Amino acid sequence: MTRREFIHTAAASSAALTCLSAADTTDKPALLGGKPVRTRGGSRSWPIVTEPDEKAVAEVVHSGRWYRGASVTRFETEYAKLNGAKCCVATSSGTSALYASLGALGIGPGDEVIVAPYTFVATVNVVLLHYAMPVFADTDRETFLIDPRKIEAAITDRTAAIIPVHVGGAPCDMDGILAVAKKRNIPVIEDACQAHLAQYRNRNVGNWGTSGCFSFQVSKNLCSGEGGAILTNDEEMANKCFAFHNCCRKRAGARSGFAYTGGRSTNVRMTEFQGALLLSQMARLAERARIRSENADYLTRMLREIPGILPARAYEGVSRNAYHLYMLRYQPEKFANLPHRKFLKALGAEGIHASGGYGPLNKAEFIQHALNSRPYLKVYGKAAVEQWRERNACPENDKLCEEAVWFTQTMFLGPRSDMDQIAEAIRKIQAHASQLAKV
Repeated sequence: MTRREFIHTAAASSAALTCLSAADTTDKPALLGGKPVRTRGGSRSWPIVTEPDEKAVAEVVHSGRWYRGASVTRFETEYAKLNGAKCCVATSSGTSALYASLGALGIGPGDEVIVAPYTFVATVNVVLLHYAMPVFADTDRETFLIDPRKIEAAITDRTAAIIPVHVGGAPCDMDGILAVAKKRNIPVIEDACQAHLAQYRNRNVGNWGTSGCFSFQVSKNLCSGEGGAILTNDEEMANKCFAFHNCCRKRAGARSGFAYTGGRSTNVRMTEFQGALLLSQMARLAERARIRSENADYLTRMLREIPGILPARAYEGVSRNAYHLYMLRYQPEKFANLPHRKFLKALGAEGIHASGGYGPLNKAEFIQHALNSRPYLKVYGKAAVEQWRERNACPENDKLCEEAVWFTQTMFLGPRSDMDQIAEAIRKIQAHASQLAKV
């Protein structure tokens, strides 16, 4: 019998026990019969649809011009301007933006691409799609991001690109990464798919490397269901990305006259519907970013006071975090050794929904399946494939995957009291952690 059932039964049989008021359970975790900190939904509805969004899509429908046209071209101009970049190429997704960037660089069989082990699977999938070999550089556990100090040791004469990932909207140490890359003249493709308006040294991410790639998938801070974009300050790179993503066609207005003839290409174009919706959604992007940032900063100040809760550390050069995710590390030893999964369960019972984050991508079986396929064995050889797992050990990332806790961006669009509730729930769990460990 649970404590809640016991109280109900006792109240029915003994008037004396009705004196057990709500105060007896208020401060107990919900898993122990207490009242949840938050009784409404844990996240706000997303995406937020407005009249201008509906009008923008309706205009495209009625125009009959549903192909890549004026709305997409205008979006490319506006998105480049918003981020302070010279060029933008809109694509069908963030994955296709990464895929086209690598294609523009001519990445292919025999090449190696350095990637982060703490990221969404797409960062690795695009490398495999080009039949290049992904090589992982370990994570800086305090920041959740690729550790620039681990990149140089991963470089070989086969290294053709580096893909740092601004996970959750937190900018990577671009000074450290670019210092290593420039020394070896290696292109850097920023995976900024989760980092709309994030800044490093007051300069938007996606502007630092050879190109920067963004996603507008439905969960993103700027979204159109699906969609992506490539930013670059190199016009020739923009021309090559455009040709790769659009069936070898020339980019309109390209001053260089570049024509990608005889090369590989595909069709991963953005549609007019996506372009129109993004133009409408962009009108509210900066204001929503401000609200998330203020709430996240406030929450961080509170969580730093709770032993065993470690909000992700920002690098010195970070001037704005996009907070697509709010990331922290959980230390069970400060919570009476309450397991990570039980901590998440207890948070959920309080109405504070959290995720355990990514698993160790370098250990994912699909990579082994790809590397043991005929093309990889033919190009890289059996010995290289057999040694790959040992070569790509990431012990810091393994630890991070056991500690990580995420809150999603929609949780940071409400009032400051929402942040108070998150901190209250965690304090309550900590105060009763030894009891929760037995549940």
